[in-house]
Amino acid sequence: QVQLVESGGGLVQAGGSLRLSCAASGRTFSSYAMGWFRQTPGKEREFVAAISWGGGSTTYADSVKGRFTISRDNAKNTVYLQMNNLKSADTAVYYCAAARGYASSSHYFGIRQYDYWGQGTQVTVSS
Repeated sequence: QVQLVESGGGLVQAGGSLRLSCAASGRTFSSYAMGWFRQTPGKEREFVAAISWGGGSTTYADSVKGRFTISRDNAKNTVYLQMNNLKSADTAVYYCAAARGYASSSHYFGIRQYDYWGQGTQVTVSS
């Protein structure tokens, strides 16, 4: 069992930055690929970024490529999402998720591939 707790969301002006964190419980964090997803009311949850178990590979949605960076610290059981040059379209609830496995990050782009989810943190970008 893995429990995930996100933090770092908030209100920011367009063009600003935020860093989301996701702290995981348990001693097997390095056995999981990690992902970030986001969701707005009335829409499906969408993939944002993923990172492989060791951090060696990362994958991004086209909409955030070049602006967001996913990283992880396995010693701290934490995954991060650095978000720069934020746009109003980035407003959403952001969720982190964990997927068992050692594949490349490009494998982990679908919701059903993830085993555990956090509660989410709200990010609001004002224009």
